[in-house]
Amino acid sequence: MAFFRLEWRASAAKELRKIDRQMIPRIVEAAEQLACEPLPPGAKKLQGTEFIYRIRVGDYRIVYEVAETAACVTIVRVRHRKEVYR
Repeated sequence: MAFFRLEWRASAAKELRKIDRQMIPRIVEAAEQLACEPLPPGAKKLQGTEFIYRIRVGDYRIVYEVAETAACVTIVRVRHRKEVYR
């Protein structure tokens, strides 16, 4: 099993700090699991993109990019489902 490096964009880390404190551990745990399995069941590819996916964690979405050649998963956004695609 290949392991991927997990990176957070500065903007995604900033968005994470604004989220309800009770949800932060669940979101971080789900993001860390992406390093082991970047395309878990329930991950959906975003339309119009080639390597950007999203996973659902409660009412929040983690949008991330998978770079298989560099073995890296980059967390792009973490927001409530109403705001994530704007």
